[in-house]
Amino acid sequence: MLIRIDPASPLPLGDQIAAAVRGAIADHSVHPGERLPAARTLANSLGVNVHTVLRGYQRLREEGLIELRRGRGAVVSTDGAPPGRARLMEGIRGLVAEARGLGLSDDEVLDLVRTGLSGT
Repeated sequence: MLIRIDPASPLPLGDQIAAAVRGAIADHSVHPGERLPAARTLANSLGVNVHTVLRGYQRLREEGLIELRRGRGAVVSTDGAPPGRARLMEGIRGLVAEARGLGLSDDEVLDLVRTGLSGT
């Protein structure tokens, strides 16, 4: 799995790492039970602090996409969120980024989502 980051991006590096892994799960280039690169190894290859990688991995764990196992590292969840959820999270993050770019408040975004959910 190839993870790339853009230091010039306004998106925090940990979030970029999480997005790259989320995308790999969504497009099935990594599979349930597959180990992700060790945080230290990935940090060295990307030229970032190991805590930056761990922040990205922690976000993915909170989303149910990976498990962090002592001695095994980060593993794509076998019983957590399905790949469809990873695609949905990518879309949500895109929506939030676009809304922020338009200057919308969190409440305005939530109102738009509620309107979409109600079908009106």
